[in-house]
Amino acid sequence: MNPIYTIELESPTGLEDIVSDELQERFSARLIGTPIVGRASVRANYQGNLGGLLSLRTPIAAYLVEHYPIPRPKGFLGHQYLTQLANQIQTVRMLSAPDAYTTIHVAAAGSDSSVMLRLREELVQASKLTDNAEEGDLWLRLRPTADKSAWEALARLSPRPNVTRAWRVVNWPGALNAAVAAAMVRLSNPTEDDVVLNLMAGSGTLAIERLLHSPAARMIACDTDPEARAAATTNLAAAKLTDAVELTDWDATDLSLDSSSVTTLLADFPFGNLVGSHRTNVKLYPKVLQEAGRVARAGTRFVMISHEVKLMEELLAESPKWRLIEARKVSLNGLQPRVYVLARK
Repeated sequence: MNPIYTIELESPTGLEDIVSDELQERFSARLIGTPIVGRASVRANYQGNLGGLLSLRTPIAAYLVEHYPIPRPKGFLGHQYLTQLANQIQTVRMLSAPDAYTTIHVAAAGSDSSVMLRLREELVQASKLTDNAEEGDLWLRLRPTADKSAWEALARLSPRPNVTRAWRVVNWPGALNAAVAAAMVRLSNPTEDDVVLNLMAGSGTLAIERLLHSPAARMIACDTDPEARAAATTNLAAAKLTDAVELTDWDATDLSLDSSSVTTLLADFPFGNLVGSHRTNVKLYPKVLQEAGRVARAGTRFVMISHEVKLMEELLAESPKWRLIEARKVSLNGLQPRVYVLARK
């Protein structure tokens, strides 16, 4: 019988229920009980191949969790628990190629204490990996349990987090976090009959994540910036989706599409930080909403993300074309933008 593991999925804050939904949708037969949704995390008991969890698209990362009945970190240095840590690390390493791991990083409060320094030395010796104080292929997080009565270790299941996408060959400035993009796709209620329009597509994150979720009848991505379109072209090729996306130079405020011809809209609006400015957004946002409303059929879902919260609230309150279904606050690169789900009236 396959062992039962405790696993934890790191989630973008504000999107935990979507991570839980994807986990249950994909792996219901492997879950023992109902996942526990916390802040920025989803924890579950899981039976079967841990490697399957690496195919999840909405988590930031996936971890194997083990419990250590010790009151203080010094307990990790005991032979029994040091052996347990080494075995936990080995379980994770076996999911990847033998040469996938070269460095180890131990993340814990008081990481420079004498106990933690000694523990790092012991783990380096046991794993034969190089210690890396900043980052590592083997990421191990040590923390006390919620009631402070014991400790637990979380070992990441892969050398890179789930959110690191192989298709992202070009890291475009301000590109959307891929896990957030995948969650936005799920909020759009995708079907294979969708005619999808990705406005202000940048380097293609939303368009790619949409098609990696499921096929669409038509996928259009537009951006006026030729450098952004070049980045999208490269990323689409890496994702093997070049022929599946119509990449155009259309202006999001003046689209070459018939009225009521689109069934799903996705957009990462300029926040005014790396891209755009508040002054330009005040003019841009209402025009985009107006034009999006023209090309959208009745009932069309429009899922967007923006940090211009006050501006969006004002525009949606008086919009004749769009009804707000929900607005979610997420944490992203130190900011707290909103993911808006709209429906065409």
